[in-house]
Amino acid sequence: MPSASFTSFTFCLFLGRSQTNSSTQKALLITLACLQERTMISKDKILLFLLFLLTLGLIIQEFVNRVDQLKTSHQSHTLQLSDWFSPRRRPEVKTVTDWLAPIVWEGTYHKSVLEDYYKKKNITVGLVVFAVGRYLDNYLEKFLSSAEKYFMTGHKSIFYIMVDDSSKLLWIEVTPFHTMKVFGIKQKKRWQSIKMMRMKIIEDHIVNHIQHEVDFLFCMDVDQAFENYFGVETLGESVAQLHAWFYKKNANDFNYERRLSSTAFIPFNMGDFYYHVAIFGGTPLQVLKLTQACNKGMLQDKKNGIESLWHEERHLNKYFFLNKPTKILSPEYCWDFSLKDNSDINIVKISWQNKLYDFI
Repeated sequence: MPSASFTSFTFCLFLGRSQTNSSTQKALLITLACLQERTMISKDKILLFLLFLLTLGLIIQEFVNRVDQLKTSHQSHTLQLSDWFSPRRRPEVKTVTDWLAPIVWEGTYHKSVLEDYYKKKNITVGLVVFAVGRYLDNYLEKFLSSAEKYFMTGHKSIFYIMVDDSSKLLWIEVTPFHTMKVFGIKQKKRWQSIKMMRMKIIEDHIVNHIQHEVDFLFCMDVDQAFENYFGVETLGESVAQLHAWFYKKNANDFNYERRLSSTAFIPFNMGDFYYHVAIFGGTPLQVLKLTQACNKGMLQDKKNGIESLWHEERHLNKYFFLNKPTKILSPEYCWDFSLKDNSDINIVKISWQNKLYDFI
């Protein structure tokens, strides 16, 4: 496009050398004015476009800076194992696994650090318990009343209570931090059948609602009672419980499934620990994976006519053998007072209630 000055110069030459009439001159003047106006508009558009690009660049730069700040803030507030865990404070027991997961004993954790961290996170912890038949009659009340006192004190908790007869439930006063939800399940004649259906029921409830309601989830046997604070030191992505009867034994003495035809099979001379099915937990997603794997294995074994006394527990041990837990709880968190050797036990967190075998 010719410049305005060049156009004016050409126009002047034209006026000087031509004998055009006044109407023609007016038309040419109008044309010149239009060209000048279009040139000014083009300049304004270019300036506006450059201003837009500059503004966009500043916005993008600010966004990048904010993202970097958020990343830095997140990293600085991520809880490190060294922030809360001191394994050398209990040298007489094993406190770290071969895959560097902590084994939590009383005295190895800094409670104040953990409490401060999780209170800022405003977490909610779920607790699933089954009480069917005589287990409801004889164990549930003590389990719930002790859990109300000691489970995740000061943090929001939801108790998911699975019963076959809700009319037998007794009123238990709860703190503002705790919520109780009761769900009905069908009674089974054999306790082995109850154990088998338990994993499937937990799986279904996690999928349907629990995953949206809690940050962490524990599943526990009802014939236990809380003796002391069961707190945020137990929280982790995947949490397993050491079995008090086996934690000092050799792997060949573990109660693993040794039948090759079972999906829970673990050969001799292999295995890390023997875990108790009475307590397991983690994030809802990880608990879901565990229950799905155990349920699938038990169903496959059932098709093949395989069943054992500790069927559910053996499948749980097979799962943790293949998928190492990120945190392990010491026998202090599930102690049996019938054991004579309690030299390693500083504080009992949970213990077994008296076994009423004549009534169960």
